Amino acid sequence: MRIRRATKIVATLGPASSDPQLLERMIAAGVNVVRLNFSHGKAQDHVDRAAMVREAAQRAGREVAIMADLQGPKIRVGRFAEGRVMLQAGQPFVLDAERAEPGDEAGVGLDYKELPRDVKPGDVLLLNDGLIELTVDAVRGEQVCTTVRIGGELSNNKGINKQGGGLTAPALTAKDMEDIRTAMGFQADYVAVSFPKNATDMEMARQLCNVAAAPYRHKPGLIAKIERAEAVPLLDEILRVSDGIMVARGDLAVEVGNAAVPALQKKMIRMARDMDKVVITATQMMESMITNPVPTRAEVSDVANAVLDGTDAVMLSAETAAGKYPLETVQEMAKICAAAEAAEDPERDSDFTGQTLGRIDQSIAMGALFTAHHLGAKAIVAMTESGSTALWMSRHRIHIPIYALTPKVATQRKMALYRNVRPLLMDTSCDRDTALEQAEGHLKVRGIVQQGDLYAITCGEPMGQPGGTNMLKICRAR
Repeated sequence: MRIRRATKIVATLGPASSDPQLLERMIAAGVNVVRLNFSHGKAQDHVDRAAMVREAAQRAGREVAIMADLQGPKIRVGRFAEGRVMLQAGQPFVLDAERAEPGDEAGVGLDYKELPRDVKPGDVLLLNDGLIELTVDAVRGEQVCTTVRIGGELSNNKGINKQGGGLTAPALTAKDMEDIRTAMGFQADYVAVSFPKNATDMEMARQLCNVAAAPYRHKPGLIAKIERAEAVPLLDEILRVSDGIMVARGDLAVEVGNAAVPALQKKMIRMARDMDKVVITATQMMESMITNPVPTRAEVSDVANAVLDGTDAVMLSAETAAGKYPLETVQEMAKICAAAEAAEDPERDSDFTGQTLGRIDQSIAMGALFTAHHLGAKAIVAMTESGSTALWMSRHRIHIPIYALTPKVATQRKMALYRNVRPLLMDTSCDRDTALEQAEGHLKVRGIVQQGDLYAITCGEPMGQPGGTNMLKICRAR
């Protein structure tokens, strides 16, 4: 049975979850957004998987969002003759941008050819998600000469990070630009941009997406993946030009240090909510379930804390893409989210009244939350063209479900990521009284309200105009 919860679940599609029947069961179990990782596979693979997602969602009777996650720059070592080497602490190791032959214990080539210009003696390079540390001794032409500080096994194409950040690789590569065209071809609802350093990177991605999506009259939401140290002090400007952020804790932890990430996570979630943006918490949330049927206690606490911080969504990566228990992982995550939400305190009155609002539609949204909270309403209904009203409502912690009724499938899918919002498709082009009657019918047929229950509803007059929410009505179900 699907557990009713406010926090959304993002699941990465991969070999372990590409069976249509399994994917349908995962969606039924609680997946709200399906992530397509463009770091793997060819363009046609993603086109085919997107079609499979749409079909599985239709069979499951739910609309889900599709998020195209761009690969970003390949800041990686090359390949080894034996596929891997074992590095020992204290040994010299050369990263050579000109090396064409396979690597060995003395050194390896680079996919990222600009590394020699990005580093200087004394810099620390972190390889393989920070498990291996190299200290830069010298830069000689195209060779970066290092000493191994912390050794371990290094295999083909492992990632490189510079402690403290500072690599100049652009956020958008030629491959990303081609992948954006592919993603817009199947109208991906969100595009996640890897390694943005500033607002300019996100503005460029927005322009590319809008141009590629124009023939389809589509506009995707843009998610900035915060995984570079340089992005942290510029978070405010990045948020302003994005639709949301992803707390990408893997690469971010390597650049800023593991100990700094929990506080940064809380800060990022708080900033996103304050600026009416969505936020996804990602990386290693249920990592042990790649091979085990149950999560560790630490993973349960990690997911629960992200929920209590106010994240819109929690994300699964290898757990559903390549793990042994993709369905069970979704089921476990849904249970953890629901339990954490049950322990939350609802908003205080000051959270509603301590704001200055300059727009009528925002004021109506806040009025609906405040009134429904004090009257003990069973539900809040937002009739919305663009989804903005539902987004504003979802920025506040209130233990009343928000049902967003929209005539646009694209809006319905985009709202699948909003915390505590249940998006439903409904024709709102009819007259107001008919629309209100149909809205109550949606609530009754789903068992949300019964005769005598109170609910709040917002809409715009005249009906069907984006940004026109100007009416709040408190209804008693008949």
